Formats: sequence, structure tokens, C-alpha cells
Amino acid sequence: MNLAVETIIIGGGQAGLALSYYLKQRNHEHIVLEAVSQPAFAWREQRWDSFTLLTPNWALRLPGAHYDGPDPHGFLPREQILAYFEGYAQRNQLPIQLDSRVTSVEPTGNGSGYRVSVNGQDYRAQNVVVATGLFQQPKIPNIGQSISRRVQQLHSATYRNPEQLPAGAVLVVGSAQSGCQIAEELYQAGRQVYLCLSSAGRVPRSYRGKDVFEWLNITGVMDTTVDKLPSPRAKFASSAHVTGKDGGHTINLHQFARDGVRLLGRMAGAGEEKIQLRPGMHKSLEEADKFEAELVKNIDKFIEHSGLQAPEEVLPQLRDGLSREELEELDLAASGITSIIWATGFSFDFSLVRLPVTDADGYPIQQRGVSEYPGLYFLGLPWLYKQKSGLLVGVGEDAEYLASTIAEDGR
Repeated sequence: MNLAVETIIIGGGQAGLALSYYLKQRNHEHIVLEAVSQPAFAWREQRWDSFTLLTPNWALRLPGAHYDGPDPHGFLPREQILAYFEGYAQRNQLPIQLDSRVTSVEPTGNGSGYRVSVNGQDYRAQNVVVATGLFQQPKIPNIGQSISRRVQQLHSATYRNPEQLPAGAVLVVGSAQSGCQIAEELYQAGRQVYLCLSSAGRVPRSYRGKDVFEWLNITGVMDTTVDKLPSPRAKFASSAHVTGKDGGHTINLHQFARDGVRLLGRMAGAGEEKIQLRPGMHKSLEEADKFEAELVKNIDKFIEHSGLQAPEEVLPQLRDGLSREELEELDLAASGITSIIWATGFSFDFSLVRLPVTDADGYPIQQRGVSEYPGLYFLGLPWLYKQKSGLLVGVGEDAEYLASTIAEDGR
């Protein structure tokens, strides 16, 4: 039996909820299909216990639920983030259908609408919005299969706390946001940590009296549109080091080195107990330093040109990591390493849409979420339209645009 509905939203995360809010405001018939038993799966299941928002609370801006609590410049912890999403869905009585995993979306064949297969049952919809995001499946390089089974391996998405790991040193692979935050938590808990660096930059948590995210917002950086990127692949760049833990502070890899973390280059190969490393650890550190220097230089220029009053500030110029020797090989047993955390990102796959809708990188081909196929849309992706499109502060703008487009096209 085919069940008919005007619009189906696939995914009950922040993007799907935001769009549902706007469609409900327009009295537009729709349902949100969420594959698991609760909304906001990524926030619930792919974050560690001490995780906090990386952006200040004031940037929590789902439509109809802008943050209005007592700590706008703080960073909500994980449990309060989950409560926010749960309350949002319940308060707005959004039509979410849980435990409804979509396996395929394909044209109906009569030139109008789509057939959506869900748990062995088919729906017919005039519009389908894929709001599953890019963080779909934790990605662990095949190189890990060569490493001794003595060493416990897990992805950052399944890391919860230091007590979860066996006693001993820990190798963290990847130094973007998750890798750095987890490495910091581990070494502050007394673990010896080895950290393979990636290409992520560094930003100061605050500068000249404002949180860095506030500067990115008021200078217009977060409103940079995707057409301004130097290349299509630039949208996949690693996220800069930053944390909201303990009220927020700057993460600096040179400080890590000073505190005893052993910084390493990228992993090149592995055997049972040996890992081969690429040269480039120093280069990664220099690039992170340069990223921060260019950012604060641009903020300084903005302050000067706009005539803002902001206190002068000179950021610490640490160089500890550059004095450390670059290793070509790491002996896991000799180093006492008993676990590896792969902070290596996520893979994404939009093949459930049985149409040629992605580019060579697998990213959906669309213009601000609107595909070339009538009634087929995408939402909640990084750089869908602006830099902030995949963030809580920006997803609402794209959701409102799509809701208006869907409503207009349905007239």
C-alpha cells in the first residue's frame, strides 16, 4: 500500500527539525522520517560525555527557539543540548516518525513526485528533502586493520571518556576539533597521549574582548557564500581547533607539546606494532600558527576600518612543538600504547536517491538546496549556501528558504 504525503523530510536532526517548523508554520503537509528511536542522533550518539557546544549559546538559533537563557556567552554541555532538541520537537509538535529508516528515493515514473521506501513500505510524496547531513558513517582508514589486535581501536564518534579505555598510552589520529578536544581530555586525565596532526588551523577562543565566533559573525565570514570558495573541495576542509569546555579556551598544539603530548606527522603505514609516519609535523604546526595570525590580522583590519572600540591584545606566540623531533616510526608496544582513537571524520553517501544527484566528490549538486529534479531538495550540509549552513546559527536560514520554495512550487 502506498501512503501519500505532500512532503517527506529525511532526517530528524537540526536541519530536518528546522524545516519542519517552517513547513508547519505554513500549514504544509509533511512528515519527518528519522531512522532511530530519538531525534538528533548525531548529537546523542556521536559525542563524548564532556562535549559542549563549540559556538556560544547565543548562536543557538533554531527557528522559534533562539537561546534566551542566563549564559549567552557560555557553551551548553551535551545533556542540555539534547534537552533543547527534545523540547523543540515536543513543544512545536513536529510530525516526526521515529524508527523509520529510508532505504531508497526514486521517481514515481509518471513524472510527478517520488516513491520513498521506508521499512519495507512505500510512501508517495511530491517533495523529498534529504536532511541527513554529511556526518553519516564514522570513517576509519583501512590501515588500522594491520595493527595488532592487542590495541583497542575506536572512532571519535564512539569515544565517551578516559575510563572507557584500557590503562596505558593513547594514540589519537587527527587534530581537527574532535581529535584535539579528546587528546586534551586524555592528557589532562593523566594519560600519555600521542597525536597525529592533520591540516586543521587554530583560532583563539577570544580576541580583543569578543569570542572568536562573534568576530566571525560580525565581520561577515560566516555569511561567505559557497561560490567564494577557491575550489569545490575546500568545503571539506578540517575544522579549526576550538573548544567550549570549562567555559571555553584556546587549544594550542604548542601547549600540548609543552604539557607532554607527543606530536607526530600523518600516518603513512602500519604493521602489527609499528606505525610509519610522514614528515610534516612541523609544517602542520606552522600552518596552524599562520591560520591564527591571518585571522587576527583580518579582525584587526575590521576593527580599524569600522571604528570599533576594542581593547588591544597580543596573543601568546608559543613555539614548543617546533623544537620537538619529527619521528619516522612509532613503536606502539615500546610506547605503551594500548588504544587508538581515530578522529578521522565521517563518510557520506547519498546513493539512497536513485538519481544522478552528486558530483565527483559525492556531494549533492544543488543551488541553495534545490536540485535540478523538481521536488528534490537537500538541507543541513556544510557550505550548502553559506559557511554557516551546517551550523545551528545558520541552518534556520536555509530551512526558511526551502520552506518558502516548497510552498511556492506547490501552488
